[in-house]
Amino acid sequence: MYPRTERTTATRTRDRMSYDRAAAHAVLDEAYHCALGFVVDGEPRVLPTLHVRVDDTLYLHGSTGSRPLLAARGDAGLPVCVAVTHLDGLIFGRSQFHHSANYRSVVAHGTARLVTDEREKLTAMTALVEKAATGRAADSRPPSRRELAETAVLALPLREVSVRTRTGGVRDEPADLDLPYWAGVLPLRVTAGPPEPDTGVTAPVPAYLRPVRSPWLEPVVLRGEHVLLEPLAEHHAEELYAALDDAEVWRYVGSPRPDGVPQVAAAIRAALADHRRGVRVPWVQRCATTGAVVGTTSYYQPDDDLRTVEIGYTQLGRPWWRSGINTEAKLLLLTRAFDELDAVRVTWQTNVHNERSRRAIERLGATREGTLRANRRRADGTWRESALYSMLADEWPEAQARLRERLRPATPVGS
Repeated sequence: MYPRTERTTATRTRDRMSYDRAAAHAVLDEAYHCALGFVVDGEPRVLPTLHVRVDDTLYLHGSTGSRPLLAARGDAGLPVCVAVTHLDGLIFGRSQFHHSANYRSVVAHGTARLVTDEREKLTAMTALVEKAATGRAADSRPPSRRELAETAVLALPLREVSVRTRTGGVRDEPADLDLPYWAGVLPLRVTAGPPEPDTGVTAPVPAYLRPVRSPWLEPVVLRGEHVLLEPLAEHHAEELYAALDDAEVWRYVGSPRPDGVPQVAAAIRAALADHRRGVRVPWVQRCATTGAVVGTTSYYQPDDDLRTVEIGYTQLGRPWWRSGINTEAKLLLLTRAFDELDAVRVTWQTNVHNERSRRAIERLGATREGTLRANRRRADGTWRESALYSMLADEWPEAQARLRERLRPATPVGS
């Protein structure tokens, strides 16, 4: 526990205060930046800066020419106040007075010193890089002596520290509970987006920057004797355009037929954006014999809580119709869904007028549940009616056996 001082003792809502060392460290470690307050020539200053905690010392990053670093050069150091806040939610009360926020915050007071020891400075800077991503220090060039000299670091011993939090829901007055206004909590979270490589970077995205995602969203490679399913990428655009450039392939598709490779590339980028949003897992289909790109397919709206997924966005070039590729692709996707992801239900939707697609789904062993009326808008603005099919986990073993039998090569006559 940190000791209470006059500067860290609350004057109101003391129930929100804490002096727990572990709680303070957790708030500081989760945050990447802080607000550094100090006084220069009698005037207050507040600067945002990066920080990292090493044991019970908070290190603050800066430039050798910045005001706080210049002020800290003396033997007396620089009196500072450091604040870190995580905003966890907005509270909407029935009354305006009871609107509030959920948060976790730390305020630390003390005298910061300028770090002059080269080894301590390097340790602090390495810790700051490791805070961005564990493993990054070993995966990047360390600072040169010149760079180290141009960087300033302040060290603040953590001695006067307080934690303040607000959690829970709305705290309206009893007299307001019957008011006809919505009340509740809007959670707020900081989430990392997909890594964006710099121009000219050819190295793969390191493992420590790849988001931890549900296995339902992982576009693993699926291999069969007839077809290979690999993660869809923009470099597939040219081959995909050539494979699908057929009016009959696009006859029942909601989007317009592309008139060139750039439009296919744009559609691929949209599919990959859907993947980042967690609503689609796209694959490209390759002929296992020739290696040619022959089509696409996807998982759509995977839900690992309900253990359901839809198979859709399937297009196959006409030369490969009735070749076994579509049947085996579905076998691979169903095997992953039921046997690897432990799905309870797999669904399909297709245009009610697309008889060829309906027959293909029915041959898989799926059951038609009904018709979804006007559930999808076509490119021309009209609405599509979709036939809805499903397969349940207890129906899968029999369907799997039938699909494998369909894919077995015919026995030669007389053998």
